[in-house]
Amino acid sequence: MNKKPKSISRNLAEYASFLEYKDLSPEVIHEIKRRLIDSFGCALGAFESDPAKVARGIGQKAKTSQGATLLGTSFKTTFDLATFANGTLVRYLDFNDTYLSKEPAHPSDNISAALAVAEAEKANGKALITSIALAYEIQCRLCDAASLRARGWDHVGYVSIASALLASKLMNLDQDIIEHAIALSITPNTTLRQTRVGELSMWKGCAAANAARNGVFAAYLAKEGMTGPSEIFEGEKGFFNQVTGPFDLEVEAFGKSGKNFKILDTYIKYYPSEYHSQAGVEAALKLRDRIKVDDADKINIETYDACVDIIAGEKEKWCPQTRETADHSLPYCVAVALFDGKVGLEQFSEQRIQDTELQKFLSKIKVKRNEEHNKQYPESFPCFIEIKSKAGEFFSETVDYPKGHPKNPLSDREVEEKFIYLNDGRIKSVKVKDIMNRIWDLENLKDLSNFISLLKI
Repeated sequence: MNKKPKSISRNLAEYASFLEYKDLSPEVIHEIKRRLIDSFGCALGAFESDPAKVARGIGQKAKTSQGATLLGTSFKTTFDLATFANGTLVRYLDFNDTYLSKEPAHPSDNISAALAVAEAEKANGKALITSIALAYEIQCRLCDAASLRARGWDHVGYVSIASALLASKLMNLDQDIIEHAIALSITPNTTLRQTRVGELSMWKGCAAANAARNGVFAAYLAKEGMTGPSEIFEGEKGFFNQVTGPFDLEVEAFGKSGKNFKILDTYIKYYPSEYHSQAGVEAALKLRDRIKVDDADKINIETYDACVDIIAGEKEKWCPQTRETADHSLPYCVAVALFDGKVGLEQFSEQRIQDTELQKFLSKIKVKRNEEHNKQYPESFPCFIEIKSKAGEFFSETVDYPKGHPKNPLSDREVEEKFIYLNDGRIKSVKVKDIMNRIWDLENLKDLSNFISLLKI
């Protein structure tokens, strides 16, 4: 008799339960520390944003001494509301890390879940590190397996699954309960891609935080005895048939014994804009050294299909009115890079976005698809920009691996400098140094609450 193969949810539950800190290589542990510095910086930079205020306000309606801290404050709320509020901070500026495959991802979207559950469960630094490595592994492997975007769903659907697994890991749930957590993270939480279509709203920066919140909530439900639907991937009305189509998930190839961990394939952003724009911004900044903006007559951009479809394919991307649309607009990001000679947070202020001269300049830009670039993506992210001057001269630049890609990485010092830039004096420099030291020594951290208190503004 043939033995029935294990379900995907069972394989994921087994992987989550077996993964241990000792399985992580020094490189993986170091990279997780870098992502924490990067994510905390993004959170501080977004602290005064409107979505952050809304999310924090909701969190402050529920006070508990046993929950998790709202970043930037000393207020403790429930684990799920802390996950949402802190996740909104990490994600809102579109400056946190990225992974691109069949489906795009910002795997640090799971970090707010890891922090909230680790604090609530009084987990130590090694447990926190292990849970983050697990979440990166799960989300990136799902992105390799199947596209959500291609079928009208949003990429944050994979965040719910990854966060449910990291929460289960931090709570030391057994495999049967983890399977229920996975099912409960999927069934009620399939998310529409309309989040990222047309003129983008505040929700663009909150959707992943909500997905992480849903994953954490699912794990706690399972812990308390709630069961979820069986065969959540393979069933008649399950994830395969209703959402992605069938796919193989070779869990035996997941990271283990210090090898093959996906976090090492993810990218830290150097500019606060959608990842597909990073190469275009870098190319534009290089060109700015060779031609004045006033001398530009026509600007031709060639790149791969995903870049065109996501950040140059809709009319709203050619006349952005909100920060959320502007940082997802290739023509705007290239134009403001040429105009200002830099792309930082101030380039996405309402005043800068609506500048009439800048908006008019976008009409000089044309974006084309390049078949050779399609062949290179997602191993590289090529963007070619050619500027024709009013005198008829041509200037061109191509970038394949933008700053922050594993083949063109940020140094540890550059990651720290990004944190300092985003902090912008909110936390005093003497505390910043202490925060950095604690993160670099995270494996020896015993009390997460004391560490989180350092991030109070």
